[in-house]
Amino acid sequence: MATTSENFYWAASLPGTADTAEPSLGQQIYEANWRRLYALSFWMMDNELAAETLMVRTFLRAFSFTQNPSSEVLDRALIGELRALLPLGPLSLNCAVSTATAGVRRNVLRTHLERAVVQLPPTERLIFLMHDVENYGHDRIGHYLNLTESQSKNALHQARLRLRELLAEMIS
Repeated sequence: MATTSENFYWAASLPGTADTAEPSLGQQIYEANWRRLYALSFWMMDNELAAETLMVRTFLRAFSFTQNPSSEVLDRALIGELRALLPLGPLSLNCAVSTATAGVRRNVLRTHLERAVVQLPPTERLIFLMHDVENYGHDRIGHYLNLTESQSKNALHQARLRLRELLAEMIS
């Protein structure tokens, strides 16, 4: 898997990426953001190649808007690309509190958690990843996904409840 801008075929298309000893502004922006964007892309697509493709498309989209995209522009570009691939928008979970999840806190394997995360509906998965993994605030998540802050909080709560249910099923 390619992990730096030198390894991507599209790196030459970034602004100012002539063969120089110093990294260009485009390369600096890439280096500062690729890990976060790749992680979100991977968890949303559940496939390394699809995640790389999504990340590349995200950078190309962001750089088509401006030569100096901020993290916000990159996040918006990622969400735009995700909307083209997944049904983002409507919140679909309405889980009740379950008592069958008591053992989940003790007996969870990383692989179980990974499988459970990718089984969440796309919008709730993205909210869970943005908040619990990438530390985005609910105001920012709501802004990006056209939700209110309380809808974002509710979706995160529902995602956590569904994760517990899925994990309980896996470890029982």
